[in-house]
Amino acid sequence: MKRICIIGISGKLGQYMTEHALAAGYQVAGVCRPESVHKLDRFAGRITIHPGRTNDRAVIEQAVRGCQGVLTVLAPWGVDDYASGTARAVMDFAEPEARLIFSCGWHISRDGKDRYSWKIRAIVALLGPVLRALRLVDLNDQVVATDAIFASDTKWTVVRGSDLEEGPSQGLPVWAEHVGDPLLASNLTRRIDFALFMVAAIADDSLIRQAPAIVGCASASARAHRHEVSRSAQPA
Repeated sequence: MKRICIIGISGKLGQYMTEHALAAGYQVAGVCRPESVHKLDRFAGRITIHPGRTNDRAVIEQAVRGCQGVLTVLAPWGVDDYASGTARAVMDFAEPEARLIFSCGWHISRDGKDRYSWKIRAIVALLGPVLRALRLVDLNDQVVATDAIFASDTKWTVVRGSDLEEGPSQGLPVWAEHVGDPLLASNLTRRIDFALFMVAAIADDSLIRQAPAIVGCASASARAHRHEVSRSAQPA
């Protein structure tokens, strides 16, 4: 049985990833803040929890030891380099051949070829500085984090998510290389399916050193461009 670690396991996305990973037969470890451990009570006896901040290097070093895959939620909380600190710790301490899967939003770009809507541009340009001034969120730190990932020689994948909604699974999301692709126009994915894509990416070597921008497979834009679904990741 392969062992994986989920960094940020207590959040909604982390819990969905845990469900999918256990269903796929993975042995699961996870990192979350001590005050959030209780959120994982329903997984008691089936996972190993390492309490601590996700950018705590000592906690990360212990949690990822022996793991063939590490799934990381790049949270932009605060203004203390939380996302970039988490990314650096994962890359520094993960096993050399481990698959490293990171989650982030559409606003980060690998090559500058993404075409953003006015909504995304407004959030980054206007809301981003306000949230940082309030010391709540640092969107730019996610850019710093992913730039470091893109420059690394690890077996990384950065999954860039659209807006998220709750609801039952609709299946594995589809993806495009760049935001602005018509396939992504609906800008909506079920959170449970975002998690499914993250877990499926562990075994999908075609996603190594890729930054797929995903959208729900049942969204209007995905249905309208089904001829392009060859670009979607397929479960192993």
